[in-house]
Amino acid sequence: MDLRLPLCEAAPPSTDLDPARLQSALDDIHRAGVPGVFAEVRAADHVWRGAAGTADLATGRPALPDLRQRVGSVTKAFTAAAILRQVEQGRIALDAPIGDQLPHLVPGERGHRVTVRMLLNNTSGMADYLPYAFPSLRNFPSVPDISAESLDDNRYRRFDPVELIELGLAAPPVGEPGGPTGVYSNTNYLLLGQLLELVTGTTAEECITREVIEPAGLRHTGFPTGPSVDGPHPRMYESFYGKIDPPRDYSVYDPSWVGPAAALVSTMADLNRFFALLLGGRVVSRSSLVEMQRTVPVRAFDGTTIQYGLGLHRVDLGCGTCWGHDGSAWGAGTISLIRADGGRQLSATVNLQRWNVPDASGRPQPHPIDGALAALYRQAMCGHQPDSRGVEPAR
Repeated sequence: MDLRLPLCEAAPPSTDLDPARLQSALDDIHRAGVPGVFAEVRAADHVWRGAAGTADLATGRPALPDLRQRVGSVTKAFTAAAILRQVEQGRIALDAPIGDQLPHLVPGERGHRVTVRMLLNNTSGMADYLPYAFPSLRNFPSVPDISAESLDDNRYRRFDPVELIELGLAAPPVGEPGGPTGVYSNTNYLLLGQLLELVTGTTAEECITREVIEPAGLRHTGFPTGPSVDGPHPRMYESFYGKIDPPRDYSVYDPSWVGPAAALVSTMADLNRFFALLLGGRVVSRSSLVEMQRTVPVRAFDGTTIQYGLGLHRVDLGCGTCWGHDGSAWGAGTISLIRADGGRQLSATVNLQRWNVPDASGRPQPHPIDGALAALYRQAMCGHQPDSRGVEPAR
């Protein structure tokens, strides 16, 4: 899912919730082509949960607001928080070279130049390993030159994180360490996982669970240990830019291909709780939160530029600045946002991904789903406010 939200017309923040408009926005996303969508929205002391469509196209099982979902790169906010907690305990230094602690993984000059902070904010210059672990994606983001073959090849493959890191480090660098603009890369967060293992003596997943998930009281959030998701969850349908038609269910998939970068499973209520506690200074200290909110421009996978901190995105709306993260797994897309003033929150997820089919030139084209999602974001985060063209959010 996409954090590039359309600007709302500048106006005082709204703290009202309109259940009818929010439900209509979810219905519009389903009508636009998403099998199922569910969300939780919070404003002040009010909470709304809703869903539309189906969780399983074969059985017609409906989507429900409390289903668990693979939340993809939203995981990075949890991993970053675990790193910052180790910084607070004196086990990690943000501006220390990664080669000081992981010389066997990042040796030589690169190990001396790349710092922990650069891994967290994606300015290390290290390439993503994905096109090398999934050979049919080698030419990504050139959509006409990729295929979905590797998705099926790797469904039950158990990756070693060190193997994936080595693929990323062996690839040509995508920038200079600490450069003014970063490049989004999962390799950075697998390295951070290895760092957590080194300083805590446990796996990264165990550390994140103990240091972040459990203290935050997230009862439905965790890392799967195998290809299946425990508990009620939707099927997750991957279209892969129209190359998989009809979309294929990838809800059963070994999570080792992303680990502490994007393997987490959660509910929308848990995500809202986590980001409320994080931005409230109750997961990491206030000084650590300040570091997490120092952003740099980072080029995302789709070529757009996002403002990225230490595991957090910043999104500027006319009705306020928001913080959060979005994420994508095969067939599953999730977004979680909280306004900086704490007045509104949204966590929403869909069970379809990469629905934008390319034109003759290979450029993925806009789809009605894009507009329907944007309308939900406006309604959830800004309330009954017109967008920049004076048009009311979708009803």
